Amino acid sequence: MAISLQKGQKISLAKEAGTTLTHLVMGLGWDAVKAKGGLGGLFGGGGQDIDLDAACLLFDEQSQLLDVVWFRQLQSRDGSVQHSGDNRTGEGAGDDEQIRVDLTVLPASVKSLVFTVSNYTGQDFSKVANAYCRLVNGVDHQEIARYDLSCQGPQTAMIMAKVYRHQDEWKLHAIGENGQGRTFEQLLPQILPQL
Repeated sequence: MAISLQKGQKISLAKEAGTTLTHLVMGLGWDAVKAKGGLGGLFGGGGQDIDLDAACLLFDEQSQLLDVVWFRQLQSRDGSVQHSGDNRTGEGAGDDEQIRVDLTVLPASVKSLVFTVSNYTGQDFSKVANAYCRLVNGVDHQEIARYDLSCQGPQTAMIMAKVYRHQDEWKLHAIGENGQGRTFEQLLPQILPQL
């Protein structure tokens, strides 16, 4: 059963999954807020596309950035982390973007993975409806944890969570820190202290 993550919460992914976790999926979903307007929104009242982007940053023990998987690089250099592709509107049901991680082939040099969400089109999160981030067991497709982006406000990005190795076990730290930026690069000064 999935748990709703709270900011700062830490959990053992193996315990939540009920077994040793080998494959992890980060799912991101959202809908654009539809503006109210007359005549079906023909006169400037229609909704505007929102382009949220999921990214996975891979760090070593010394907090050095080793690799990044995002809409401009859809897989890590070693192939252990893969992005489903850029969804620019939030259209459709279910996850709009996914990042899949094969923990069994992740290089030993990778000590932590940081998942971020940023709004490439630049609107703040108050314009985004039904936004969420979730972690799913990639083998049995059971949702392990969910973080609802219920904080609507002036931020345009969020550092969602860190998955890290701790004594031969994968753990999750729900960071939930708001930020500003259209891409992960602008979040790096906020990410590094979390490592």
